[in-house]
Amino acid sequence: MFGQALLAAATLAGSAAAGTVLWDGRFNEFNSSADLNNWSWANQVGPYQYYIHGSGDVTDYVNLSPSYKNPADTASAQGVRITIDPTAKWNSDMWRTELIPQTSAAIASGTVFYHFSISRSATNAPSTAHEHQVNFFESHFTELKYGWLSGAAGETNPNLQWMVGGASKWSAPFDPDVWHNVAYEIDFAAQTVAFWHSTGADALVRTVAPVAASASSNGADWHLGVLRLPRSGYDSDDAEDWFFSGVYVESGDITTSVAGPGERASSSSSSSSSSSESTESTETTTTTADVSTRAV
Repeated sequence: MFGQALLAAATLAGSAAAGTVLWDGRFNEFNSSADLNNWSWANQVGPYQYYIHGSGDVTDYVNLSPSYKNPADTASAQGVRITIDPTAKWNSDMWRTELIPQTSAAIASGTVFYHFSISRSATNAPSTAHEHQVNFFESHFTELKYGWLSGAAGETNPNLQWMVGGASKWSAPFDPDVWHNVAYEIDFAAQTVAFWHSTGADALVRTVAPVAASASSNGADWHLGVLRLPRSGYDSDDAEDWFFSGVYVESGDITTSVAGPGERASSSSSSSSSSSESTESTETTTTTADVSTRAV
């Protein structure tokens, strides 16, 4: 009996953290967000490309702190607060602050998992009257969205939604001080995506089974951050803060523990991908969130 219990515990531990980290964006290499300025097209260093932002200093849009991460994410030394405001415009009237992986790793082939945790505060709360595209690929084959969606009925929407090809497959209230843990399961060969989710310290669960998607990426077109569309009659000068932690891409069996894999990978590392299996439910699920605290 004791031996069986040990075997079960070992199996559970293996399923909680079993993947190979292909690209690590958990900000453990950073002394401050000013390190992002070390990157340029002529000097492509560090885990992130930083060029989609406003005209202000980097600290106007990106800041790092241990208080900006999910407390359950013990593998991350700190999280990131991404800010958008009327100065955060890049090549358009859209508000944008975004970071892009700087890597030669195989993050756009086979089956991979794009991990991150996301939260907001009651301070500088994101507008429910604007469409926000969050942690998206440039082709928008999968992404999160928040707020009123363009063309929708009504004036506001308080839900965070997971989208596939512009269609909502999952939604949940985006309440303040609640950490939503997410993994996009992308099978580039099979052209499918699935959605893993939990809140707080809970382990990830495959919440939406694989659905067909036009999955395509060059490995440098996933945007960590937020793009807000303008909306006539609803625009204001109020800044918005968004919080992210536990950002990494892995292959193999998914790491379901929010603590994350403890071993960090080089931003230029590469690895082959493989598929994973887990329990799943119906396509659309509404999740009740757990509350946590954060200093802002």
